[in-house]
Amino acid sequence: MTATLLLDVRDLRVRLETARGPADALRGVSFSLRRGETLGLIGESGCGKSMTALALLGLLPQGARISGSIRFAGQELVGLDEAAMSPLRGNRIAMVFQEPMTALNPLHTVGAQVAEPLRVHQAKSRAAARAEALRLLDRVRLPQAAQRLDAYPHQLSGGQRQRVGLAMALACAPDLLVADEPTTALDVTIQGEILDLIAELVRESGMALLLISHDLGVMARSVSRLLVMYGGTIVESGPTPAVFSRLAHPYTRGLFGARPRLGAARGTRLATIPGRVPELTDLPAGCGFAQRCAWAVDACRAAPPPLVAVVAALSPVDSGTEHAARCLRLAELGAPTA
Repeated sequence: MTATLLLDVRDLRVRLETARGPADALRGVSFSLRRGETLGLIGESGCGKSMTALALLGLLPQGARISGSIRFAGQELVGLDEAAMSPLRGNRIAMVFQEPMTALNPLHTVGAQVAEPLRVHQAKSRAAARAEALRLLDRVRLPQAAQRLDAYPHQLSGGQRQRVGLAMALACAPDLLVADEPTTALDVTIQGEILDLIAELVRESGMALLLISHDLGVMARSVSRLLVMYGGTIVESGPTPAVFSRLAHPYTRGLFGARPRLGAARGTRLATIPGRVPELTDLPAGCGFAQRCAWAVDACRAAPPPLVAVVAALSPVDSGTEHAARCLRLAELGAPTA
C-alpha cells in the first residue's frame, strides 16, 4: 500500500534582499514526501539546503519573498501568517538544528526547554511536562537523564546537547522531522549514534524525515530517496541506490569524486570541484553549475535545463526508480535518457 502524501513542494522560490541587490536563494524547487519516508537533501554550503528547511517552517529571513506552493497534509503553508504557522511549528513539523549549542537557550535548563513545546502545544501542566521531558531524554539515551534535567546546555557535551535538541523536536510526536546537518559538529562515533537513533525513532513513530547534509556517507546510510541541490535548484533526484550507482549529473559526479577514499597513498591530494559556489546575486541565467562544469556548452549557459528522466537500463536496482536530472548532456555523459 502506498503511504499517504504528507508534504508536496511545487516551484518553490525565495528571493532575498541583499546589499548587492535581489538574490534568488531558491529557484523552482519541487519535491514530495510521504508519511514514513526518508528523504535526503545534499549539496555544498550555499546551495540552498538550509533555506529550503527554513521555508518549510516559515522561518525565512525578514524581507524574504516566497512564491510557489508548500502543501503539508493538504494545507497550504505559503502565505500563512505567524499566528497560523505557530501551531504547526514544533508540533506537527519539528526541526533539529546543526549546532545544538546555539539552538538551545543558555539561560534555561534542558528539562525546561524539552518541556516547553509540551506546555505550549499540548497545554500540559508544569509537572506533567517535566515528567514527559524526562521520558523523552531517556528515550534519546541522554546519560543520567534525571540528574541532567536541571543542567544548563553549557554543562553538557556536544553529543549530549544534540540529544536534547532531538528530544525537543520529538516532544509533540511530529509528522515531519527536519534534521539540518544534525551531526556536523560531532565526532565520528557520536555522529553514528545520533544517526542510528534518528533512524530508530523514525521507524518506531512512522514520521517522515527530511535530512540535510553535505556528507555522502550520511546519506547512504540514512535515507531512501535523495535530492542533489546546487544554486537553489534540485539538479538530480531519485532513490538513493539509483543516484549513487548512476551519478547522472556532473555536479553529483563531482561530489562523489571529491570524497576521501580509504587506502589512498599517503600524500594523495583530494580531488576537488573546480571553482566555487557562486554568490546568490551572481547565479547565471542558465544552468547554475555551468561555470564549473567541464561538459558545459553554450546552450547550458543560455537557459535553465529541463528535468530529464534517467532511464533504468542496466541495473535491477534502478527499475522503476523515477530517477531524473537537470542536464542537457546526459547522453554524452553516458546516462541513458527517455
